[in-house]
Amino acid sequence: MSNERAAGDSGTFPAHFGGQDDRHVVPETAIKVRDLVVGFGDTLVMQGLDLDVYRGEVLGFVGGSGTGKSVLTRTILGLIAKRSGLIEIFGSDLDSLPPGEHTAIERRIGVMFQQGALFSGLTVKQNVEVPMREHLRLSPRLADELAMLKLELVGLDLDAADKHPSELSGGMTKRAALARALALDPELLFLDEPTSGLDPIGAAEFDELIATLQRTLGLTVFMVTHDLDSLYSICDRIAALADRRVVAEGPIATMLASRHPWVHAYFHGKRARLASSALAGRSGARGMTARMKRRACPAKRDAAFEDWNSRRG
Repeated sequence: MSNERAAGDSGTFPAHFGGQDDRHVVPETAIKVRDLVVGFGDTLVMQGLDLDVYRGEVLGFVGGSGTGKSVLTRTILGLIAKRSGLIEIFGSDLDSLPPGEHTAIERRIGVMFQQGALFSGLTVKQNVEVPMREHLRLSPRLADELAMLKLELVGLDLDAADKHPSELSGGMTKRAALARALALDPELLFLDEPTSGLDPIGAAEFDELIATLQRTLGLTVFMVTHDLDSLYSICDRIAALADRRVVAEGPIATMLASRHPWVHAYFHGKRARLASSALAGRSGARGMTARMKRRACPAKRDAAFEDWNSRRG
């Protein structure tokens, strides 16, 4: 049985993605997965899974606990071997690329793991510098300067740069991990449960930080999440994993209309109704920006954005 898609969404943008004029524009695909099979021993985690992630969108990826959301992320990244199927990133099948081209694709990807995965023996600044030292030939002074800029981009105070992970709060750890994920100025950003463990205010601020970074840096974001507020507030589309495959894919309206039992229960449960009601009182799906941006993106980060964009140019 094929997965449910938004009406008319067979390779075209959802109407809300770029406005009504883009309704029939064929999107460029950042990630393409076809007929993917992944398993461990005699257990199949995914069977015949198909998924598209379009350039410039924030895709929320949901599913029940233990269904394989993180497994899919790691399989796309090449950290877990697939049994069969096709995975393309930026139009390239990573299995067929020579090492040099494979590394070039990897440099265009940033990853924030669920618990941050910071190196405990390194300071925050040194953690951010790890990808730079691995992939770039930079002087120590320039690496330090770029690392500090990344910390500003994610809203960390500069005095956090010389702290170790054990000295950070949960929210600071998330931001430090995000700064490291942005170290190489990626085009594609993977986020694994970015708001888990944060209080509601901290989670809302982090959502808005992601949305601000996505808009400013032109990122494509693949976000594994259980957070209904995140799905409603910052995701352009959502893909739901159940029965070893993607069973529904599209904007929030598609999820709400889905007849799949798990998807229906997830998006029509009590918590989902509360999230929907709370966000309906705001001015649009991304309507909290005016107030939240002052919190999540202070003036110094606006200056950092301008500085970083001038460097990129």
